[in-house]
Amino acid sequence: MDWDKLKTFHAAADAGSLTGAADTLGLSQSAVSRQISALETELDIKLFHRHARGLLLTEPGRLLFEAASEIANRVAVAEARVQDSRDKPTGALRITAPTALGSIWLIPRLKQFQLLYPKIQLKLLLADHELDLAGLEADIAIRPWPSTQNELVQRRLMQVEQHLYAAPEYLAERGTPQTLADLDKGHRFIAYGPKKLAPIPNLNWQLTIGHEPGSPARPAIIEANTIKAMMRATEAGFGICGLPDYVALENPGLVRVLPDTDGPTFDVYVVFPEELKGSRRVAAFREFLVDTAKAWKAEAAE
Repeated sequence: MDWDKLKTFHAAADAGSLTGAADTLGLSQSAVSRQISALETELDIKLFHRHARGLLLTEPGRLLFEAASEIANRVAVAEARVQDSRDKPTGALRITAPTALGSIWLIPRLKQFQLLYPKIQLKLLLADHELDLAGLEADIAIRPWPSTQNELVQRRLMQVEQHLYAAPEYLAERGTPQTLADLDKGHRFIAYGPKKLAPIPNLNWQLTIGHEPGSPARPAIIEANTIKAMMRATEAGFGICGLPDYVALENPGLVRVLPDTDGPTFDVYVVFPEELKGSRRVAAFREFLVDTAKAWKAEAAE
């Protein structure tokens, strides 16, 4: 079978639409459609059920997709090994991270990595859901939660603390709490929601801190489904919010409330596929992350 056609079919099956495949491959939608039709003609089978909501695999299509996924993974590993056979780390490096951790903490520090390794092209895949590293959807991940996939290498990168923050305008309007009891005296709170989708355990600890176990939680004036959005709501003066320090310390416009009050800590991990354990690009970025995390923790402690 023609690999180009098989690759196009795999992209369409993975995306569930011709449009998604076209975006992934950098082709026109009509070109994707032609290649899939040609493959169906060559095999004399129907690979997709086409309907208004997208593409559904037929049973033969599902079998071919499983085989094509194995081939795509092997090709990706081969490409990585070829790139890493050169004297200096070079080629594309796909990095995935949650939106807030990636956009607020990681991106400002990537310029230094690019200066150290100018031949590595960085590709950021920021998402609050877990990409399939075992399936090589990305080369390396930074995550504030342990991996749920097998066949991955996982290393603890750093421990992150959380604290209460608010905007100066909010504190000028409502007053600055001096004790935990003051939090229940007319203050408003920002929360993560839906709670069951929170990427970090106890992300809404600001609603219960200072309360006896089992006591009702403080109501939230606004909920947001990303930590970055929670930070923006805090900046806008909606209320008090518990935020990870990697978010809040990058924002000098926020004021730490009750400085002696600590929220729950959590660990951040660097994760990559077992197949890329010997990759120079992955090793270079992992070492950079370790050094960067140590430097940031030292700055945060000052």
